[in-house]
Amino acid sequence: MIPRLRPNGSIPLPAVGFFQRLIEAGFDGDLESGAASRTVFSTDNSIYQIEPTGILFPRGVEDLQITAAVLSEPAFREITVAPRGGGTGTNGQSLTSGIVVDCSRHMNSILEIDPIRRIARVQAGVVKDQLNQALKPYGLFFAPELSTSNRATIGGMVSTDACGQGSCLYGKTSNHVLGLRIVLADGSDWWSRPLDEAALEEIVAREDRVGEIHRTVDRIAREKRDRIAEIFPKLNRYMTGYDLAHIRRSDGRFDLNAILCGSEGTLAMIAEAELNLLPIPAHAALINIRYGDFNTALEDARTLVALNVASVETVDEKVLGLARGDIVWTGIARFFPDDAGRTTNGINIAEVLADDEAELERKLAEVTAALATGANARHLGYTIARDHADVEAIWSMRKRAVGLLGNVDGPVRPVAFVEDTAVPPENLAAYIREFRALLDGAGLSYGMFGHVDAGVLHVRPALDLTRNDHVRLVREVSDAVVALTRRYGGVLWGEHGKGVRSEYVPEFFGDLYPSLQEIKRAFDPENRLNPGKVAAPSGQALLKIDDVPLRGDTDRIIGNEIRAAFDNAAYCNGNGACFDFDKTSPMCPSYKATRDRRFSPKGRAALMREWLRLLAEKGIDPRQEAKRLRQSVPLARFARRVFNSLNPQNRDDFSHEVRASMDTCLACKACAGQCPVKVSVPAFRSKFLELYYGRYLRPLKDPLVAAIETTLPLVHRIRPAYNLVVGTRAGRMMMRVAGLTSLPRLPRISLAKEAARLGVPLATPRRIETLSPHEREKSVIFVADAFTAYFDPEVAVAAIGLARKMGLSPFLAASHVNGKALHVHGYLGRFEAAAGRTAHYLQRLDDAGVALVGLDPSMTLAFRSEYKGILKATILLPQEWLVANLGRLAASPSAIKGRSFRLMSHCTERTNAPASIAQWKRVFGSLGIDLQAAETGCCGMAGTFGHEARNRPISERLYAMSWKREIDAAGDTDSLMATGYSCRSQVKEIDNKRLPHPFQVIDKIISENSDIPQADVA
Repeated sequence: MIPRLRPNGSIPLPAVGFFQRLIEAGFDGDLESGAASRTVFSTDNSIYQIEPTGILFPRGVEDLQITAAVLSEPAFREITVAPRGGGTGTNGQSLTSGIVVDCSRHMNSILEIDPIRRIARVQAGVVKDQLNQALKPYGLFFAPELSTSNRATIGGMVSTDACGQGSCLYGKTSNHVLGLRIVLADGSDWWSRPLDEAALEEIVAREDRVGEIHRTVDRIAREKRDRIAEIFPKLNRYMTGYDLAHIRRSDGRFDLNAILCGSEGTLAMIAEAELNLLPIPAHAALINIRYGDFNTALEDARTLVALNVASVETVDEKVLGLARGDIVWTGIARFFPDDAGRTTNGINIAEVLADDEAELERKLAEVTAALATGANARHLGYTIARDHADVEAIWSMRKRAVGLLGNVDGPVRPVAFVEDTAVPPENLAAYIREFRALLDGAGLSYGMFGHVDAGVLHVRPALDLTRNDHVRLVREVSDAVVALTRRYGGVLWGEHGKGVRSEYVPEFFGDLYPSLQEIKRAFDPENRLNPGKVAAPSGQALLKIDDVPLRGDTDRIIGNEIRAAFDNAAYCNGNGACFDFDKTSPMCPSYKATRDRRFSPKGRAALMREWLRLLAEKGIDPRQEAKRLRQSVPLARFARRVFNSLNPQNRDDFSHEVRASMDTCLACKACAGQCPVKVSVPAFRSKFLELYYGRYLRPLKDPLVAAIETTLPLVHRIRPAYNLVVGTRAGRMMMRVAGLTSLPRLPRISLAKEAARLGVPLATPRRIETLSPHEREKSVIFVADAFTAYFDPEVAVAAIGLARKMGLSPFLAASHVNGKALHVHGYLGRFEAAAGRTAHYLQRLDDAGVALVGLDPSMTLAFRSEYKGILKATILLPQEWLVANLGRLAASPSAIKGRSFRLMSHCTERTNAPASIAQWKRVFGSLGIDLQAAETGCCGMAGTFGHEARNRPISERLYAMSWKREIDAAGDTDSLMATGYSCRSQVKEIDNKRLPHPFQVIDKIISENSDIPQADVA
């Protein structure tokens, strides 16, 4: 049995009083100081780890003013604050031992869009892709591109002056900031906008903090003008933050935003931003060029830039190899074909933009003609992507490159600390050769990619920061890269900000660094805003890269064996792909519904990692504890669980905070499929729950849900009584007491009886083994899960009918326990026993050479994940089986005339079987149907999740986010289909409509029956 765990450290007394004082002062947002929140906010996408004292989630500018005002009170003079956006910084910009101010939870409104003036005004927590989604109907977009655009906040982009692909054309965030609403350290609320001389003169005459700031910055700009011109590099990626070189705009106006953009929260808190917008390019295409080696790709990139393409991105062989195993590769593989006998070790992606199609084709012709001539013809080949969806898919691969570098096995993994250097583009190829020699000399592996048109290189050396010799390399490599970069006329921080790397600021800024210190003092006299970053007041030090605690310090305590045993929880690198704002994306529905980062894969991984550390400090190996737990006497264990659950000394057990985070997980496996590092929350969640409930009592609903597959046959025998319970108010109230809700009724039809009536035999190993080879080839075994078999048996009946129309002999697999519910709730001992029996049965059937086809995607995919290492057989998804038998399908034109067909896929299927949508389209395409795939996120049911009373509000919120719109929009001629049983159950529960499974629709089409199932009222 695991012990009670208490997190290290406590909240300092001034901070406790600070939170209370904020409430008294009228702070309207959320305040969190629990161990779970502090743990989650102690890391970002960097190698560092600093636990904050607490986190504030303001609701508006007034809360920011209250925060600053309370901080100014004498009792709280020692407290510091740091702003945080998407939390994806690679250099610890938002990490602090003070108070984190996070605007992403509540301050995420788009306040104004003016399509005529091409201006948008947004709160700091708005996500970039969220803004561009709202701008698309106007034909406009916010231009600076970055790989984290689906979770990066505008406030965070401003704070790091973010940019990425296409910066030579579109510039950086600062190039598009028209105004910033900031809250200063003294609580002043100020709109910073470019000023003409008259307006500037009026402001510098003020006697307040605003006046002091403008006087200081204006004086430095005038007095140091020549020196500024000498020191600041003439680069597309000039030095961001305290940008002295651009205080005066080209039109002569004074622009304080040049100082604020890239200042990383060290000068003010950003509340709102007024942004310049651009027209969306009318036409775009990508030329995807393959090379035999990375250096040739780099050298060729300069030629492409000279051809005036919009942007050029280069990727090396390591990143390309990782991309081939990623979820996105299925959709783009045809653009990167294998070359006979030659390996692709580098690619260039050249973007071409145009106002009309003719211009696009002309530009493409110019580039491809240049690629085919003389010295330029050094590539292996190229492809062109013209379709918008294809272009977006290829860019998605490139965006995921940063995260993909973390998707390797073992403790030695690529990490960020010298990942965004920038040099003059003409120096890049030579610079990279020396950079690679530097890393090769240190014996390090690495992946490289970059914005070669801007001279920016992204490289992540692979280190294991639990090893002291690797920790020393952070300093050695950093110092060497700084020297190399300066020699080539570049900067260390070309894109990702300074953060902990601020120690190198004095070296790059030289005798201008005291001017930065003056600016810091004017804005923040007491050094309360994100201290130690960018600039420090005289007499105070900047952070140093080897003085800040590393994640590796925690990982060293856990140990490599335990880290490897818990499904990448400890290897989450913080890239934040799980913070995707898009409601139609399946990635982490619980985070979308709550906006609570504890309830995200990154948050849960951080909590699991801390839980493992606390166990390790007590000398506990959780793997051994799980074994002892399964061997213990249940009655004795129950008595101890009762005592522990009632004992008040256990109230502060850190395990409770971990469990609260795990409770909201839908076990949809979107993280396992979409996370670049493949963090699998459902996998480590089940291991945690097994141990947690070995110490504490389970809620009543757990044993009921866990036993559902074994009890359904019994319940079906008393169907009227069951339906009375779930269909009456009194019965539903009784179920809610047990923790269950929205339970489906059992239908009249019985699959067993229908199969007997139709003459469909049960697939026993002996029966299948007696079939001749020809009979086996023409047979199929449908592996019906318990939920489909008992609650939606018409799907199995349709599958049987369809198989016969295809000239095949159908069989039904015997009733079996899949065990997914057991696994989800942490009954791992019982799961292993049940899975062993089921795997043995299914393997015998598979060994006979007959196709095994599941009906529900989630249950079928469990045979590939939860059964990994137990079952060798592949249980096919319906579309995988149909694609292999397209020649047996033929539709009647009369059955599909005048109808549209739209598929709503299960989120587990979309993320863990990425080819599924394309396969369904092939199936329906063979029937003459142009199948449309609905863009939806999670329906909210997710197996048993939506049937648990505590989860129902989240479940219904998720359904409303994307599914309801699709259901409501369906007309009389629209055939909506859903592959997942739980999805169909949710639609029936909320909208009282029955969605058919694709099997049911195809069965009707092939039977020439025009009465195709659709979203009928239940």
